[in-house]
Amino acid sequence: TTTSEAPTTTEAPFEAPEGALVSYPADAAPALDGVADDAAWADATGITVAASGGSNTGSAEVTLKSVHSGDMVYFLVTWDDPTESYLRSPWEKQADGTWAQKKDPDDKGGDNNVWYEDKMSLIWNIGDSIPDFETLGCFTACHAGENPDAKPYGNKYTQEEGQLGDIWHWKSVRNLNQVDDQYLDSTRYSPDTPGAGRHGDPSDGGGYTNNKTEDGSLPAYMAPDGGSKDGAPGYILDSEKVEFDDSLFAVGDLLPGIYKAEFTGDRGDISSGFAYADGRWTVEIGRKFVTGSEFDVQFDDLAGLYHFGVATFDNAQVRHSFQTGVSALVFKP
Repeated sequence: TTTSEAPTTTEAPFEAPEGALVSYPADAAPALDGVADDAAWADATGITVAASGGSNTGSAEVTLKSVHSGDMVYFLVTWDDPTESYLRSPWEKQADGTWAQKKDPDDKGGDNNVWYEDKMSLIWNIGDSIPDFETLGCFTACHAGENPDAKPYGNKYTQEEGQLGDIWHWKSVRNLNQVDDQYLDSTRYSPDTPGAGRHGDPSDGGGYTNNKTEDGSLPAYMAPDGGSKDGAPGYILDSEKVEFDDSLFAVGDLLPGIYKAEFTGDRGDISSGFAYADGRWTVEIGRKFVTGSEFDVQFDDLAGLYHFGVATFDNAQVRHSFQTGVSALVFKP
């Protein structure tokens, strides 16, 4: 009697491109709490990206890990920062009883490097629409030195209409349980478009608001009972804000310059938990593979390659440290 065995097929082993960030499958999604002690992260191998050229600290070694579970992809981003910067344009009570917001004396417009916050951003090429992004990263959209009288650090925009980037802009003071979901297009600078190509995704509400009266002379709100009086934690929760009561404050007291809530709608697509401890930021991020938004990168092909760039901001409004070149994300089956 002759027996025959069915032919066997051998799948080629997974092999990531050199230097790529690999998103590993996880049995359970990590908790987005800024602690990063989940088993998913322990089992993932990360990459380290050098960012340089920014104000204050001037550089950072950024470590990234990624895992995926269900219909979600997660990222862990960590980097050293000698100080937690949370006094973002706080109000201070003056000797004559008036109030003024603290300002960077060298800020000539949108260039605060003293009274600001720590930030980090990832920028993704949407649908490979930005030529040269795979080699140049965000440099293809950076236009330093343009309109120096109005924008000391220049502008950011793509070259042609239809070229879109997805900006994940984490802000340590202004974000609440989220990363600010933004996008980049070809809009040039004008007095009516001071942000040039940078825009927030459409939002139904929430987000952050400058804490000032209509005439700009006073804070509009305070935390219950006046809060800490030293400006901490740098914000007031919209859900807790109460009408400002000047009688609760003494000369030299500080009060946060913004109040905030979670974004609703497209701009609130990216969940996050973050914490500062022992001279290091830990930011955990989660987003659905596919959001359906024209302003988002869609991770709709898990066999694909997705390019991104990294930037960190040490208490700087725009003068960030930047990655030279670009990184790539791949998904391990």
